Amino acid sequence: MLLYGLDVKGKLHDKHTRCEHYHEERDIIAIKFKCCNTYYPCYKCHQEEADHPIKLWSKDEFSQKAILCGACGYELTIRDYVNGHSSCPKCKASFNPGCKYHNHLYFETNKKR
Repeated sequence: MLLYGLDVKGKLHDKHTRCEHYHEERDIIAIKFKCCNTYYPCYKCHQEEADHPIKLWSKDEFSQKAILCGACGYELTIRDYVNGHSSCPKCKASFNPGCKYHNHLYFETNKKR
């Protein structure tokens, strides 16, 4: 699906990046996966549609824009996202704070996979 001029793949429910797996009110981000340079709403969508394993963004790549706000289309850097307060710095839309528990699936962290 083309959202804000970017191709977002996965089992999307709406134009705000909610998907089959995560579709609560604040589930409004998509993550650009390093392995394929493609936005997906979640790791489950990537696992179901991509033909390769997930590759983590390393800590020295946290300046890359890899998070899409589903409310306004702003692309956040990984650093802005992981250090943020579960909201878009541009439009102030709230993101699901529980998403931080999945960061280790996308980004290099101190947590074990």
